[in-house]
Amino acid sequence: MRNLHPVKVGQCLLDGKHIYIQSMLNTRSDDIAGSVAQAKALEAAGCEIVRAAIPNMDAVALIPAIKQAVSIPLVADIHFDYKLALAAADAGIDKIRINPGNIGEESRVKAVADKCREKQIPIRIGVNSGSVEKELLAKYGGPTPQAMVESALNHAKLLEKYDFNDIVISIKSSNVKNMIACYRLAAEQCPYPLHLGVTEAGTERMGLIKSAAGIGSLLLDGIGETIRVSLTADPVREIAAAQDILKAIGLRGGVQLVSCPTCGRTRINLIEVANEVEQALRGCEKNIKVAVMGCVVNGPGEAREADIGIAGGEGCAVIFKKGEVLRKVPENEIVTALLAEIEKL
Repeated sequence: MRNLHPVKVGQCLLDGKHIYIQSMLNTRSDDIAGSVAQAKALEAAGCEIVRAAIPNMDAVALIPAIKQAVSIPLVADIHFDYKLALAAADAGIDKIRINPGNIGEESRVKAVADKCREKQIPIRIGVNSGSVEKELLAKYGGPTPQAMVESALNHAKLLEKYDFNDIVISIKSSNVKNMIACYRLAAEQCPYPLHLGVTEAGTERMGLIKSAAGIGSLLLDGIGETIRVSLTADPVREIAAAQDILKAIGLRGGVQLVSCPTCGRTRINLIEVANEVEQALRGCEKNIKVAVMGCVVNGPGEAREADIGIAGGEGCAVIFKKGEVLRKVPENEIVTALLAEIEKL
């Protein structure tokens, strides 16, 4: 177990007892109405921390507008101009994402640290393979996990120098293997909460696969306090993907759907049935396991531990509960009948 230094982001306490799902607005920073609408959609989807790019002073106006519209914490993404960090803090931001190494001389780092300490605003240090300092690249022969972790910890030391330690660290890479290595090294070497993510992970399909491999592996190791599944897609899809990863490794409740891959014994359109059931149960919060199986071989037998399920037959299916058959239903009534039984649970 890590000796974690807890950090509070708005009402979210990053202490290792809960994994918070995060996403980022992709609306234009000068589109306040669109940004507010997207923040509300993300909150409704289950986002627990939301980040917004603040590229200039005009964008600071996003902060009060979004905070009035949602109750989840808001993070300001700052690059290069330390004055934007100061303005965001004064505007009521809940956390600042910054790289202390790219905002100039140490006096600017001190100014941000002093302001955030005064306002009790945490700082997330964000490092990726493109932000590693030249001397570290030369020392390690490239943006290796060792180079990236050393870069992040050097930035943390700079904040610590000015008596600031409400720090969160992210060390992202688009290479899953390197990303995992980075976070494992960081977990060994520092007490700060870690924000996990595979950066530039890709489109929804590949991005989810890479994120599940990287984020899932680390969470199973007990590493990570917040996560973001970065997808080239609607950010709301990032929330669904993150929830699915957490469910898959047993860190979130809700419906666990198991379904067989089908084979030559299957006599119903199981793929269609499974997709319909999955979609219908997307918002169901019951902590249950639902099985959608192609035949009796994979039905009440292999899926005996399921709370409720179906097993296909010749143009029909049996509904079973904890391995016991309840009744038979025709193929065109399978989904309706299964959902009705789930409603009773």
